[in-house]
Amino acid sequence: MSTIASPAAGSEARIARRETLRQLLRSPTFLTGAAIVGFWVFCAVFGFAIAPHDPQDQSFTPLLRPGGAHLLGTDNLGRDVFSRVLVGAGDILKVAPLATLLGIAGGTVIGLVTGYFRGLVDNVISRIVDAWLALPVIVIAVTALVALGASTITLIVVIGVVFMPIVSRTVRAAVLGERQLEYVQAARLRGERAPYAMFVEILPNVMGPIIVEATVRLGYAIFTVAGLTFLGFGVQPPSPDWALQISDGYSLLNDTAHQGNYWIVLFPGMAVASLVIGVNLIADGISRALER
Repeated sequence: MSTIASPAAGSEARIARRETLRQLLRSPTFLTGAAIVGFWVFCAVFGFAIAPHDPQDQSFTPLLRPGGAHLLGTDNLGRDVFSRVLVGAGDILKVAPLATLLGIAGGTVIGLVTGYFRGLVDNVISRIVDAWLALPVIVIAVTALVALGASTITLIVVIGVVFMPIVSRTVRAAVLGERQLEYVQAARLRGERAPYAMFVEILPNVMGPIIVEATVRLGYAIFTVAGLTFLGFGVQPPSPDWALQISDGYSLLNDTAHQGNYWIVLFPGMAVASLVIGVNLIADGISRALER
């Protein structure tokens, strides 16, 4: 049986959404985070067009200090670090959001099922989730990538699957708070099927926690992609990816003759950190707006 939403309820929902949007647009935290992330998204899309040099060009003098024609210096192969930092956001901003989307989608379904059905279904799935969460994320990801082989698609799938149990716990908690409310009970009395009750009745009312979880998880995904790439299991050369730059620079800095060449690691590291900070600021701004 289908339901017809009350015009008053629909109007209240629209007013609430507009108020949340106004809160976000007045939030310095959210706007700062959006500006940082927006800058790196712009660089990911247009980086090759705005970079002063070809990021793969090795014709410059190696290990030039920052300044002059090379604002952030050159690396050990003579490539311009500033150009490589500008275009280095591309891979991480493809992999991390897609992995986050996969993790959120799968985790939301698991959370809806366990929170709505409870009983045996909840107990079995929750025990599996608990066992999964007991294992370190990096260990699971590295093991899977070694077994399956490193590729962009594999990286997205592995990180997404690793995040699903974490997301499911958040969604399950939100669903438990909704399943006993009158609108859910009314759907059951009308004879609505469980998928309808979960995805049409409950899901729209738990979107707030899911959106916050998505932004938080995106920050973790960026760090996870960077960490796996640093270890050699993520984005592969010859990409100018930030984590690859850090990995190459770290190997060079282990040589005592090059320990003063800080810029080849510092600036890509600052880029990764700034992107994660921007995402976390967005998450904080959204969380505060939804709480009001």
